[in-house]
Amino acid sequence: MEDKKETFTYTYSAKEQEEIKKIRGKYTPQTKEETSMEQLRRLDKSATKGATAVSLIIGIISALLFGVGMCCTMLPDWDAYFIPGIAAGVIGIIGMIAAYPIYLHMVKHKRMKLAPEIIRLSDELMK
Repeated sequence: MEDKKETFTYTYSAKEQEEIKKIRGKYTPQTKEETSMEQLRRLDKSATKGATAVSLIIGIISALLFGVGMCCTMLPDWDAYFIPGIAAGVIGIIGMIAAYPIYLHMVKHKRMKLAPEIIRLSDELMK
């Protein structure tokens, strides 16, 4: 009788396994529940997200209005557009100055609103 030895060869690649998990994750249903840490991160990020958007919109519109005011005051026929240009520029400057305090006020208000939930989740995670 002939003695046959069977050999088993196994190769492991961490990169391949990670890629397989990524591809598999695309096709499996996403029924994962949000963990407390993920919920805490999401709530913390939401405190500034809306305020950032509002202050950016106010700041951009105010900067554009300021630019329109500058253009109006520099027109060759400045008699008709000088006063409205000054008014538009001043309103633009006020808007640009007000954008950051509006941001701070909105963040403070949202953080006060989220504080009980954030504290509850952080207490739960620290225990």
